[in-house]
Amino acid sequence: MFSKKSFAFIAAFLVQVFYGVTFTFANDVIDGGYIKPYGFILLRLLGATALFWIFSFLAPKEKISPKDFLIFIVAAFFGVALNMLTFFKGLSYTTPIHASVIMVVVPILVLLMSAIILKEKVTSLKIIGVILGLSGALVLTLYGKSAMIGDNILLGNFLVFINAVSYSIYIIIIKQLTDKYHPYTFIKWLFLIGVFMVLPFGFDELKAVEWTTFNPYISFSVIFIIVATTFGTYILNPMALRVLKASTVSTFLYLQPVIAGIFAIIMGSDSLNTTKIIAAILIFIGVYLVSKPNKSVKAI
Repeated sequence: MFSKKSFAFIAAFLVQVFYGVTFTFANDVIDGGYIKPYGFILLRLLGATALFWIFSFLAPKEKISPKDFLIFIVAAFFGVALNMLTFFKGLSYTTPIHASVIMVVVPILVLLMSAIILKEKVTSLKIIGVILGLSGALVLTLYGKSAMIGDNILLGNFLVFINAVSYSIYIIIIKQLTDKYHPYTFIKWLFLIGVFMVLPFGFDELKAVEWTTFNPYISFSVIFIIVATTFGTYILNPMALRVLKASTVSTFLYLQPVIAGIFAIIMGSDSLNTTKIIAAILIFIGVYLVSKPNKSVKAI
C-alpha cells in the first residue's frame, strides 16, 4: 500500500506526464487537420465539464455566494477561455518543445504579478532569475525555427506566452477563492462558464469536424486530452495539494519540458537543436533562482 505522501508524489508526477505528452497529441490532431484549434477547445471543455458535473456528487454541497460570481467569471476568462484559446492556436503554429519550454516561465510570471498585484517582496536574486528566464523565452521565440510547412514560430510562441501570462493571472485570482470553496465546486463552475465563453469561437469549427476521418491514434489523442489532461489533472492536483506544499507541487512543472521533449522526439513531432537547448538552460536557471527561498525575506 502507498502512503498518503507517496500517492501525492505520484499524483503530482502524473499531472506533468499528462501535460507533457499532450503537447504532441494536440499538435498532431491540429496539424493533421482533424480538428481546428478552437473547435478542439470547445470539444475538450464540453467533455471535461460533463465529467466534472457527473462526478460532482463526490464533493460537498456548497452554494456560491452571489458576490463571488464576478470573480468566477474573471477566473474562467483567464483560466479557461483565453488560456486555452491562445494555447491551442499557438500550438498550431509552433512545436511541442517550444511550447512546453515557454510554459515553464509561469512561476516567473506569478512572481512578477505577486509583486505588482499582491505587493509581495522580491529579492535581487529573484530579479536576476526573472531576467534570465524571460531572456530564454525571448531567445526561443525570436530565433526558434521549425521544419514543418505552415508553422509560424514567432506567432505561435507569442500566443503560448500569452497563454502562460493568462494562466499566471488566473493563479493570482483564485487565491481568494481556494480557501472559501472546495476545489471540485470551484472547477465545475469554472468550466461551465468557460464553455459559454468559448462557444462563439469553437462552434463552427466543431460542427465542421468529419468524425469518420479519425484513425485510432487521433481518436485516442482526443479522448486522452479530455479525460486525462483536463479532467484527470484537475482531480489529481487537489489530491497532491492535500498532502504536499504548493511550492513542492509547483516544482513538478519543471519536468514538463523534459517529458514533452522526449515524447515529441520519440513520436517524430519535434527535434532538438542548439537554440532550444540554450533557451531551456536560461529558463531553468531563471526558474531555479525565482523559486529559491531567501532566509531574510519571506519566500514566495
